[in-house]
Amino acid sequence: MRKLLLITTVILVGLIFIARLFYLQVYDNSAYNIFEDNAIRKVYNYPKRGYVYDRNGKLLVANQPSYDVMVIPREVAPLDSLDIEEFCALLKITREEYDSKLRKATNYSPRLPSPFVPQLSKSDYAVLQEKMRKFEGFYIQKRSLRSYQTSIGANVLGDIGEVNRSIISKQPYYKMGDLIGKQGVELSYEEQLRGVKGIKFIQKDRFNKNIGPYKDGKFDTLPQPGKDIKITIDAELQKYGELLMKNKRGGIVAIDPRSGEILALVSAPSYNPNLLVGRDRSKNFTRLFRDSIAKPLFDRGLQAQYPPGSPFKVINALIGLQEGVVNVDDQVTCRLGYYYGSRKLTGCHHHVSPIAMVNGIAQSCNAYFVNIYRRIIDKYDDAGVGQNKWADHAKSFGLGDFLGYDLNIGRPGRIPDGNYYDRAYGDNRWGSTYIVSNAIGQGEVETTPIQLANMTAAIANRGYFYTPHIIKEIEDDTIPSKYTTPKYTTIDKKHFEPVVQGMFDVYTKGTAKYLQVPGIDICGKTGTAENFVKIDNVRTQLTDHSIFVAFAPKDNPTIALAIFVENGYWGSRFAGRMASLMIEKYIRGHITRTDLEQWIFTHSLENEYEKPQSGEPFKINGQSSLQVIENYAIDNSK
Repeated sequence: MRKLLLITTVILVGLIFIARLFYLQVYDNSAYNIFEDNAIRKVYNYPKRGYVYDRNGKLLVANQPSYDVMVIPREVAPLDSLDIEEFCALLKITREEYDSKLRKATNYSPRLPSPFVPQLSKSDYAVLQEKMRKFEGFYIQKRSLRSYQTSIGANVLGDIGEVNRSIISKQPYYKMGDLIGKQGVELSYEEQLRGVKGIKFIQKDRFNKNIGPYKDGKFDTLPQPGKDIKITIDAELQKYGELLMKNKRGGIVAIDPRSGEILALVSAPSYNPNLLVGRDRSKNFTRLFRDSIAKPLFDRGLQAQYPPGSPFKVINALIGLQEGVVNVDDQVTCRLGYYYGSRKLTGCHHHVSPIAMVNGIAQSCNAYFVNIYRRIIDKYDDAGVGQNKWADHAKSFGLGDFLGYDLNIGRPGRIPDGNYYDRAYGDNRWGSTYIVSNAIGQGEVETTPIQLANMTAAIANRGYFYTPHIIKEIEDDTIPSKYTTPKYTTIDKKHFEPVVQGMFDVYTKGTAKYLQVPGIDICGKTGTAENFVKIDNVRTQLTDHSIFVAFAPKDNPTIALAIFVENGYWGSRFAGRMASLMIEKYIRGHITRTDLEQWIFTHSLENEYEKPQSGEPFKINGQSSLQVIENYAIDNSK
């Protein structure tokens, strides 16, 4: 009986196994993964990457053919020395490089293809393809490289490069040797631009030879080309902005306030995007990356955080009006620039005094805005509450946080609130006199150029803005709604008109009156931001940064911009001239203020950028202007 039970159990288990195997092999293909079948070779067919056009339809980025030598390590047949030397000569590599590349590919996977020598030229490919049959385990993979039809906008367009293991582990779509967007538009819109790879499955015999398509190509797929996109950049305006910034450092951001579309995004110094194409990409990227002085890979329009300087005064004017601590006609006495008590104070322009809001903006009076800022904070019994209220208003303009634009890099800037100063000074141990530098865009306030341009667009619109973005059209697709939905500030619309008038008067009778462009009503604001560096561990002041914000025309504006020129002295000297030129270039398409243009083209700031290395400081009467203004504000409050 026990013997019969044992035999029955064995037969029953055997029948179960046979039935299960029959089901899996005949009826169910779900357990079979064609990609894991070592008897089938996978050959990818790479799609055409989408083209990139500017807002006017000008082609900026196209494709060019590229040929990669791929290797499957376990299929590499032993080569004699002569064959190896010939192969290395064809690939223009050394024997040591050959061994290193093969070892690296084997470490990745002995059975999966890896790039051996990427991006052959057409001439090298033509010579090599005739002899590839001699070198088993190697084959040529055709794909597309980018061909930049312009030398501008490297920071906007970005580049493509090989994926690494980290990317592959997170995104299984990619395989070793695949290309992916690394920066700029190429990265932000990678999924749309790349398309979808096609694939062919090739059956191999027991000798590892190809014998034809697997199941007559039943599982093969065709590549789906990437989508063409149109970006918001005006190529001519971008080119002109980069020309103005030659031999200078800084950023220019221009926005269409009606839509939030970025018209120009200039970072200087820059580089030709074609440097990051082809076999020299890695070498050129390393050279650019290691330039720690000029930092051409650092996008100053999106990443550089600067004190906003006097353009920030308009925010304090708007907050003061909204909080009801000032009206347009309230006047403040300004003694800066004159003898006061026993000390001579500097740091403001010589202008009429007392002064009210509109003229205060036009003349950029420090004392006026210090007074307004203190009123905002002191309106509340607790300085922390007042500072929080001030910060909330400022942040409603998109300051102090990431704007949510569609480029992959940026910095949040800083709008300090009450908690920030509680941590710095201790709870309830500080007041408005400690932080008056915020009144004039110094102190702890920091902004990026794109944030300041967006702030200017919100003022141009009298209280609202659209999230800045670089995408204008995607082939057969729609733009995300977050770029077409307006965002409103906490300031009532009625408060904007006097501020706009003050910015208009900056051009007609204020700090930029000699920068007018006949026939175009421009509203602007000059700014100067202090510039400190550490030299031998000593905090040293160098030449100030030149800042300017503007929009035009005054009514129904079509462009708003912010310009930062590092070490550019004061606002109207470099940044102001550039602002007038950029606005006229965009609105008219040509320049009439050729005197401003000639001045910019013939003035370089290269000598200023050598100062951190030479240690040459720049101070005002041995004292920083920030110290002067803080001392005055405290004395005047007594």
